[in-house]
Amino acid sequence: MHKEFEDQYHRLEADHWWFRGRREIVHDLVVREQPDCNCNILEIGCSAGLLIRALQHRGYARVSGIDISSDAIASCRKEGLDARQMDAQKLSFADESFDLLTASDVLEHLPDEAQALQEWRRVLKPDGVLILFVPAFQFLWSAHDVVNKHYRRYRRYRLLRLLQANGWVVRRSSYWNVSLFLPITVVRLMRRTLPQKQETGGNGDLFKPPELANRLLTVLLHLENQCLRRGLNFPFGVSVMAVARKPKRN
Repeated sequence: MHKEFEDQYHRLEADHWWFRGRREIVHDLVVREQPDCNCNILEIGCSAGLLIRALQHRGYARVSGIDISSDAIASCRKEGLDARQMDAQKLSFADESFDLLTASDVLEHLPDEAQALQEWRRVLKPDGVLILFVPAFQFLWSAHDVVNKHYRRYRRYRLLRLLQANGWVVRRSSYWNVSLFLPITVVRLMRRTLPQKQETGGNGDLFKPPELANRLLTVLLHLENQCLRRGLNFPFGVSVMAVARKPKRN
């Protein structure tokens, strides 16, 4: 991602409604899928390590992270977290090192998505779990994707086919952030009707909202996350989530 965007990302990720909502649901999915606090967990794309710290607070003692950003890794290490700078497509871990992987908004940054999924499966133990979030719907492509250096956005069925083609067994999938799907769609489609110069920097759609709006949006995503926790899957949204397993040995 562009440096200006990355700096803004790190400034906002602790309190911004979107990051808090995504961190909450990923945390809850980890606890549901792998209740053993002695398991090995790897967060792919750990940023400043906020999810790692949340899981440690929950009692998970063996949580580590990787990120391509040296600034992100430096932030993690300042907090005493186990984090390494690494390419998510070429992991330096041994085969079958982890019980669970999380990758939130990582796959769309990688030129070879199939290689990444195969590499993630390699380092996961048999019957291990992958929790995956990606941005949804190519028609939502905007300057936000440009500054993020995304390669693509996903439909749910395409993500499922991609996972299955690379050896994963999908346990569950849903869209996420359905609450803001309509306003975000309207805004992004309206922008396309206006003359736009090509953006090569900036913050995209990432900005600090007013405090009241931030609280309300945090509550809105919390309510949506509660529905997901109860097993409800959504037919559309701004992101796609999937929970997949590496097959057991025969």
